[in-house]
Amino acid sequence: MNMNFKKIFIYTLLISGLASCTIDDFADDYSDPSKLAGTTVGKQFTGMIMSNRQSVLPSYWDYFVIKRITSNRFTQSVGWVNIENQYVPGSAAVNDRWDNYYNFMAQYRELQKVYDGLTDVKKQDNRVFMIAAATYFYDHTQQVVDLHGDIPWTEAGMLSTNGGDYSKSYAGYDKASDIYTKMLDDLAGFATEIGSLQINPASAVEFKTQDLINNGDIDMWKKYINSLRLKMLTRVSGTSEFSARAKSEIASILSNPSQFPIVADNASNIMWDIYFLGSVIGTNDFRSGLEDWNGNIAGKAILDHMVVNEDPRLTYVFQPGIESNGAYLGLDPLMNPTDQNELVLTQTLSVYNFSTISRNQYFPGILITAPEVHLMAAEYYLKEGQDATAKMHFEEAVKKSIGFYQYLRSISNNAESGAPVVPTEQSISNYLAMDEISWSAASSMDEKLSLIADQKWLHFNVIQSNENWHELRRLGKVDLDFWTDNSNQQNLPPSRWMYPGSEQTYNMENYVKVQPQDKLTNTLFWDVN
Repeated sequence: MNMNFKKIFIYTLLISGLASCTIDDFADDYSDPSKLAGTTVGKQFTGMIMSNRQSVLPSYWDYFVIKRITSNRFTQSVGWVNIENQYVPGSAAVNDRWDNYYNFMAQYRELQKVYDGLTDVKKQDNRVFMIAAATYFYDHTQQVVDLHGDIPWTEAGMLSTNGGDYSKSYAGYDKASDIYTKMLDDLAGFATEIGSLQINPASAVEFKTQDLINNGDIDMWKKYINSLRLKMLTRVSGTSEFSARAKSEIASILSNPSQFPIVADNASNIMWDIYFLGSVIGTNDFRSGLEDWNGNIAGKAILDHMVVNEDPRLTYVFQPGIESNGAYLGLDPLMNPTDQNELVLTQTLSVYNFSTISRNQYFPGILITAPEVHLMAAEYYLKEGQDATAKMHFEEAVKKSIGFYQYLRSISNNAESGAPVVPTEQSISNYLAMDEISWSAASSMDEKLSLIADQKWLHFNVIQSNENWHELRRLGKVDLDFWTDNSNQQNLPPSRWMYPGSEQTYNMENYVKVQPQDKLTNTLFWDVN
């Protein structure tokens, strides 16, 4: 195993029977150990999703402990006062993110264990749960692989399956590229299988009840599967190992929408929606997670890009500082820390919009959105020499992104930030015609790829900040200047996260095999820029 075994084993026992017909019932079960007996595939499926909720729904833990000091800064989505050692991901952030993933993995393994104990008939009845569970698990596995590289995977999370035998449960590290291969193989199979899956009525009702992501909608799961495939294939498309596969499979996905539907509009966004407040899955702590310790200050580069180009999303994403007289001002990362701190204290700096984002208690857990899917399609068609199609997807991505932020504001129960400026067709057309935005004004493939990279950066910002950092590293096209930390060997943002200290403590025999590559400067296999 790859962390504190007692912690994982106890956690697995506590949550293995959890899940229920409603979220309220789940909350009751979670606090009542007497209700843990008699888990089912459906209940364990919900329990698995719930165990990972803090990495999906905006939480204090995810934003303040982790993203505030890592991806939000590494992408300059936010401004912050420069300090020594700021480019080394903190041990609390790394350990917590790692532990959360492996607790989540333990729940996935428990689901597999329950499923493997069924008869063949029951397995067929519950097959839809396993396809959905694997898709969701692979989505979050990709995120962890893209932070670290090689991770314990094939043999990890097996303590319960191994009957509590620690000696059998220490997991070796799988190569990151091998994990990608396995996930892509399985997802390609799921994409075909789910289209012909026969689901009996009872299983369909249970799946609708237990599915917190797509509410039992098979068409939405098809879109999730294929859009996730598209994301993974795009991520590895620049490598010699995957380039041919990526080209072939992306072409197959994009040219066969009836067989391989994708998230093409905002109505199909894959999100964990909040339907009522006060439940165990509310987002009431998003405010403190993003805003505490000035974690929501606008970075100068991203704000200037939006202001100069009259971005229709501006008043949805940012708001002026309290003492700014309505002016938009971002924090310059190249200022010295003393001047930065003095500027922060003036309360003139812009911040992320309260009403759209941090104080929106109905803010969803975002998994995949239409704008990012269209930007992936634009990149593919650009590289294939189909410029007109690439342009269409690029401009559609921008329009869908504008619509997405309008949607987020429309579901908010907060009006502190004042009414945003509602985009018109003309303002959107004007934006797309701006020199820094216009596809037609770009004279080369490299310039057009930079436009795609910029729009990913603008769309993701702090909303999908880890995805933002991964794509920023992969594309290498967003032009950002960072303050150099001369007090530390890691004087600029890293290329990856290091492994948590728990690996050296509990999994040393396997860790030593990857220790030589455990450096912040080592690039991941897909980072070929």
